[in-house]
Amino acid sequence: QVQLVESGGGLVQAGGSLRLSCAASGSIVSIGAMGWYRQAPGKQRELVADSTSGGSTNYAGSVKGRFTISRDNAKATVSLQMNSLKPEDTAVYYCNANIQAVSTGTYLQRWGQGTLVTVSS
Repeated sequence: QVQLVESGGGLVQAGGSLRLSCAASGSIVSIGAMGWYRQAPGKQRELVADSTSGGSTNYAGSVKGRFTISRDNAKATVSLQMNSLKPEDTAVYYCNANIQAVSTGTYLQRWGQGTLVTVSS
């Protein structure tokens, strides 16, 4: 069974930093893009940042210059370093990965369980 397990998150004051990590596990053939989404209360889930297997990255405009995504293909992990956090960054953050599992043979989107990030003013 393929799963994404997240760690990190928590409560931080505005201007502070947090690091989120996500590890894929299970019978995996290959992983395509990996990234992070977030969903604030009453809002739709939005892309924060993602990374292709080749290392190309993409960021939401609201986090560009403050957040950095990194991935380790050998370890099947992706991390999100969040600096200069703002109250508007408060949300549940979800790890996402496009994974080709042994069981399916095709690429499917997988989601982590979500981790709450709260930024106090």
